[in-house]
Parts: sequence; C-alpha cells; structure tokens
Amino acid sequence: MWTLPILLIVVTILISIPLSSYFASVMDGRLKGPRVIAWCQSRLDSGPQNWKQYAVAMLIFTGALFTYGYLVLCLQPIAPLNPLGRGILAPSTIFNTVISFMTNTNLQHYSGDQSLSNFSQIFFILPNMFLSASVGFCALTAIIRCFRGEPTVGNFFVDMWRVVVFIYLPAALIAGVVFIWQGMPMTFASQHSVATLQAGAMGLDSHGQAVPQHIIVGPVAATIPIKMLGTNGGGFYGMNSAHPLENPTAISNFETTFLMMIFPFTLVLMYGRMLRRVRHSVVIYGVMLAMMIGVIWWAINFDTLRPNPAFTGTPVAHAYHVADANAPGGSLAFTVPKVASLPVDQALGNLEGKELRFGTSAGAVFAAITTDVTCGAVNAEHDSLNPIASISPLVGMWLNCIFGGKGVGMINFLIFLIVGVFLAGQMVGRTPEYLGRKVGAREMKLAMVALLVHPLLILGPSGVFAATPWGTEAVANPGPHGFSEIVYQFSSSSANNGSAMDGLGTTYGLNNNPSPAPEAVPWDIATGLVMLFSRYLPILAPMAMAFYLGRKKPAPASLATMRDDTWTFGFLILGTILVIGALLFLPVAALGPLAEQFGPIPFGG
Repeated sequence: MWTLPILLIVVTILISIPLSSYFASVMDGRLKGPRVIAWCQSRLDSGPQNWKQYAVAMLIFTGALFTYGYLVLCLQPIAPLNPLGRGILAPSTIFNTVISFMTNTNLQHYSGDQSLSNFSQIFFILPNMFLSASVGFCALTAIIRCFRGEPTVGNFFVDMWRVVVFIYLPAALIAGVVFIWQGMPMTFASQHSVATLQAGAMGLDSHGQAVPQHIIVGPVAATIPIKMLGTNGGGFYGMNSAHPLENPTAISNFETTFLMMIFPFTLVLMYGRMLRRVRHSVVIYGVMLAMMIGVIWWAINFDTLRPNPAFTGTPVAHAYHVADANAPGGSLAFTVPKVASLPVDQALGNLEGKELRFGTSAGAVFAAITTDVTCGAVNAEHDSLNPIASISPLVGMWLNCIFGGKGVGMINFLIFLIVGVFLAGQMVGRTPEYLGRKVGAREMKLAMVALLVHPLLILGPSGVFAATPWGTEAVANPGPHGFSEIVYQFSSSSANNGSAMDGLGTTYGLNNNPSPAPEAVPWDIATGLVMLFSRYLPILAPMAMAFYLGRKKPAPASLATMRDDTWTFGFLILGTILVIGALLFLPVAALGPLAEQFGPIPFGG
C-alpha cells in the first residue's frame, strides 16, 4: 500500500542530488562533449541575448513548431508509414493537438492508436515531446542568470541544444532500453492480426470465418521515455499508461512514475547550485516535497483505503430541496429512494477504473504525482476516483508548483515566493527582499500578472462552459460530477498537464467521423487557447521580473534581514501557497468534488 510511494520518493531524492550537479554543469556550459557536438553547438550560437531577445527567440521557435506540427498532421493521409490508411484529423482537433504538444500540455482530444499513423507519431509527436519539454528548462536557466545579475541570459538555441543533447537524449535512450526489456513494442509495423483463444470472440466475417484480433503496435518504446521524462503525458494509446503495451509490468510502472518525477525534483536543486545557494533550494525542495506527500496521502487515504460510495447504497429514503426561482416557493423537492448496496467486496478500496497489475495504490499514487509534476499521463481512470479523492489531482494542477514541470514548476513557485516575501515585509514594516535585492512595485506587478493568469484561465472558461450547452451537452454526468469534469479539463489545460476526466464528450477524431461529440469544436478551440496563453504568459512575466530584480544592487545582510535558507522561511512560503490556493479554488472544490461527496446526489445525504 505505502511501499510504492515511499520507494518512489526515496529513490527520486537520492538520484536527484548528484544529477542536479550534472544539470548545473551542462547549463553553465562546463560540459562540452565530443568535438562534433561542440561544433554543432557553435553553429547554433548566434551570440549573447538579453532577456527580451531570449524571449523573442523562444516565441519564434515555438511558432515554428506550430507551423511544422500543423503541416505534418495535415500530410498524414499521403505520408509514408501509414499502412492502416489513417485519414486527416478534424481541423479543430489539429489546431488543439498542435498547440497541445507545442506547449508541453499533450492534452489529447483523440486516441493515438486510432487516429495517428506511425509517421505522425515519429515526426510530430516525438520532436515536440523533446523540444517543448526543453522550453521550460531553458526559461528557468535564463531566470537563474538574471538572478545572478549577469548582463545577458545566454542564448536560447544553445540552451535548447544542451538540454536535448546532453540531458533528454541520453536519459530517453537508457529508459527506452529498459522498456523494451519489459516487453514494450518497438517496431515500424502498425498492426498485428492474431487469432483469439476463443474462436469467433471478435465476431465472424461475411463468410462465417472468425475475425482475428487487430493489435496496434508501433515505435512505442521510443515515445514513452520522453513522454515521461519531459512530463509530456501524451500516450501512444488512448488508454495511456494503463495499456498493457504502453506499460507492460510493475517494473515498467515504477520506471514510468520515477521518470516523470526525476527531472522536476532535480531542477529545484540545480536552481540552488547555479545560484550558489544550495541551502535555499533545499528549503524550497522540502516545501514542495511536503505538499507532494500531502496530496499522495490524500489520494490513497480517500480512494485506496475507502470504498466506492456508489456501491454502498442508500439505507434510508430521504428528501431534499434544490433552489429554483421558477418553482413554487423557490425550490424543487426531490426524493432519494432507498437503494440496496451492491454485493461488491470493497476491502481493497475503490477499484473502479484501476489497473491492478501495478498494485492497489498505484492508481491513486500515479494520479497525485502526474498532476504535481504536470505530466498528465494516467494509469487509472481519474473519472472513477472517489469524489473527495479527486481533489488531490485537482490541487496539483491548481497550485501548479508542487515540483511542477521541468523548469516551469520552479518558476511558478518563485511567483508564490515573491508574494510571500512581500507579505512578510509588509507585516514587519520592512521593504521585502529576495536574494538580497529589494522587491519593488514593478516586480510585484509582474508577479501578480503571472499569478492571476492561471486561475483566470481556469475559472473563466469553466463558468462559461458550465452555463452553456458547450458544457452541459458534453458532460455524461449531470450535477457536481459534470461540473468537476469541466473544471478538471480547463485546470489540466491551464496547468500544461493534459490529463482528463474522461466523462466529457470532447472528441471529434478523424475529419470523416460521422458522429463526433456534439460540442467537440468549442472544446478544441477553448482548451487550445487556454493552453497557449497559460504556457507563455507565466513564463514571460517571471523572466521580466527576474531581470528587473537581478539588475538591482544587493543590499548587505543585517539583523533585520529575513534569511531564505531556514525552515521558518519554508513555512512562510508554504502558508502563502496554501492560503492563496484556498482563496482562489476552494469555492470551485465546494461546488464540484465536495458537493458530490457529501451532497444528496449521487452519494450520501
């Protein structure tokens, strides 16, 4: 039960410590590599860039990724490596998918094994997973250089080269070999047709012959390592990491979970090493780790250790009222009849939607971690979590700084940190400082822009879709659960996460699909725009903030200086994150998961 999360956290901590030293040497340019690699890197070096030039280069690069991705997906029907004849995706789905993979969100309004050819998997999915994952890494490096007071922040293209060549490629190669050993497919073939053990289990053809089972395969072992290392989350199969070919064994499940944790953990310590403030980064690491342990405990305690309320029945009939301005007396009366419990043994907790090959707690652990590190891969159905347990992945996306994605999670944490030191300074009547530099009005304005973009892009669209047919016709479950599905979708989009509660009808699929989800197009467009704005605004504003703060002259420390390498500082930041998070999102949690868990419909009373 608890062995899996404890082992994952311990192993990740132990490996992240030495790995952070390697990351710092790579990003500081101390690791040159073989001569041919150094030569290629020199060809990319267009000279030092200030933060604005660095940001423009990043935006131009991602714009090129958008154009390239759109072209590849549009060419799918006529491109090679398409023996199954996959057609073109719907235009709105192409728009959503290209933005999704360009922004490292990897939200999938399609099923990869049913909609994409091997050509698209190799030439669209794989490059975007490597390159989009590196953008946040580069952005954090630029911010560190700003904090160091350097006149320039490096060169974006050189940083991108270093991250991909020295970090992602070697790690993905090693992980891929282990996955192949565990039985993950790695082939250019697209499909195997095999006879079923029970003849005719797949039906009979027009001649009365048994139809074989068609098993989709492809370069899975090449895709999954960077899917997890880059906290991408976009699965080769629609079932993602619950699919037996995408996650064959308990060993591959452990490796998969570890891979999505290791780089976010390491980057926090890299931050301290590059700033030469390791103790400060250890405090940040401890705060993030405490929050991660909390959400993992919450998920296990309220899902793995609790029965599914849907099976417990309603022992006594009761009535309740729902406010309705058009009804007599201003409310409608409903009666919940007595319902007998289903004869289901729930000694192992809520098993609905779980893949038990990995153990009873693996689904809950994965659900908590994948949203903490903004990966979005899933090995269980989040729609089937007990309502109160679903708060765990939602909190991971709402706070968006519990380690978070590569680089971006640390950047988001810095926003809360700046707000925390500002509030502390106001309480004691002293000008707030960070890294010995005064935090002024300009820095606070930029921090607030970055802080408020996230909740605005979740709550605003969620309210619109919950109040219109775009949302009400897409949900499979009315009431609080349907509202939770809507909020989850926009939370996932804004947090660059990509996971989903699959009760929403958001899939159009191939363009010739005769029966797409009725509201698929609005969902494609809305989530695409949310992913776009929530990716780059929270990166650009902190980069500007770090530049303006870093160019200030450090003030000498005094007895009144608040040290940033003590646990008192850690508790201050933890309290800031929890209070701000609760103020922003607790009402939404009350309307969704909490109302479903404790309200009269469909559970409790």
